[in-house]
This record gives sequence, C-alpha cells and structure tokens, in this order.
Amino acid sequence: MFQAFVLHRRDYGNTSLLLEVFAAGRGRFPAIAKGARRARHPTSALLQPFQPLWLDAVGRGEVLTLTRVEAAGPAIGLLGRPLLCGFYLNELLVRLLGRDDPHDPLFAFYHAALTGLASGEDLESLLRQFEIRLLDELGYALALDVEAGCDRPVVPAGTYVLVPGQGMLQAQADDRAERISGATLLALAQGDPLAPHQLREARALLRRLLEPHLGGRPLKSRELFRRFAVASAPISGSGSGSEPGAAPCTSRDSTHVGITNRSLES
Repeated sequence: MFQAFVLHRRDYGNTSLLLEVFAAGRGRFPAIAKGARRARHPTSALLQPFQPLWLDAVGRGEVLTLTRVEAAGPAIGLLGRPLLCGFYLNELLVRLLGRDDPHDPLFAFYHAALTGLASGEDLESLLRQFEIRLLDELGYALALDVEAGCDRPVVPAGTYVLVPGQGMLQAQADDRAERISGATLLALAQGDPLAPHQLREARALLRRLLEPHLGGRPLKSRELFRRFAVASAPISGSGSGSEPGAAPCTSRDSTHVGITNRSLES
C-alpha cells in the first residue's frame, strides 16, 4: 500500500469514480474506484480531497483500479479561504505534474501545506512557498537571492524586475516590467513570512513564473476565489482579492457561495 491524496474526482459510469491521485513513490496517476458512488459503499466517504489515504491499485494501462482504500489519518478540515487554497494547490498539481513521475519531497511538502492551511498559518506566505517548491520540483527553479548572469547578491533595499528566460535583474529607469523589492525576493528565497506590503509583489511575481507552464487556460480555483471575495465583501469589508491568497480571511463557510469539494470537478 502507498500513501496518497485524491486531487480531483468526478463521476464515472453509473456507480464509480474517476480520480486523480497524488501518491508517495508513484506521483500523479488516474484511478477508478469501482462502485464508490453506491449508497453506503465503505470508500465513498474516504475518497475526498484532503483525506490522507492508504491505497492499493492494480492495472497495466494508464488508468489503475483501486483495490483497497484506508484512511491514513483524520481528514484535514478546511473551510472558507483555506478550503479554496487547498483547491488551488490541487489544481496546480493536476495541471503541472506529469503522470507517473514520483515527487516524494513535494508530496511531503503538500501534506505539510494542507496541515498549515488547517491550522491557520499565514495563507499568503504558505501559498507562495508551495508555488516556489513546485517550480523547483519541475525543474523551473529561479534564483531569487542573486541577480541573473552575475550572481551579485540581491540587497533588501534594491528594486528588481523579472526578465523572462534570464531571471531577476536590477531595475533600470526605463524598465516597464513590474518591479519587486529586494526585501520581498529575500523573504521568498528564505521562506520567511511576507509583510503586508510584500504580498502583492510576491503574488504578481509567482503568477508570472507559473503562467508559461499553465498552457494559457485559466485556473478554476481563481474564479472560485473571485466569487468568494465578492460574496464575502459585506462581511470582511474588502473584496479586493482576485486569486488565492488575495482576500482577507473570514470565518464564513465557503459553501455559502456554492463552493464545495465538487467545485473543481469537470
């Protein structure tokens, strides 16, 4: 058996589920859970996102068939913005990870990230660190603490721009690219929490780094965040957030705006 999480699920046939699974030692792969939609089926409640699992699967083709499903611990309870952040992490993994390519350090980091979301950690900093770790695992790592081409250390008081295909360079007066402070770059490189004034810079930078690898298709989780921000605005006093990590946290359950564990199903 192997440790795993369900990243995505949708109905398959009359009684089964088609799953995208992320597993230790195996990476991401599709699997069928036969009969899992039947009433009182023992696995139906377990095959949900954010539930640590022990799985067994068989098959010679691309899509495996689950033969055993057990809980590997209690479900990681996510509500409101943390739930949307969890959906965002899952969607990034589904969109960017190749199939059958193990990423065990990333699996452990993903599990820790879900636990952090549930425990009320700084959501913005956690998401940015996950995005950086994912890019690193995929071989798209970018040095954030040195300038591209010269290895000159980034300084907190400096101002920098991202040059596609090169990296971070010191901003010049005629640069039109969005600027980011050296202090923000160093906080990201060192895994430090982001100060409030650094959040927008960090979010914009990571979005630019991820965009080329997402194939031009918008992320469904970003649309969920926009809906949640609009619906929460009268309570939180701000609807300015436009993507994961952008809106202020509230205690309002995301199901009030129609967002559930099925919201990313296709």
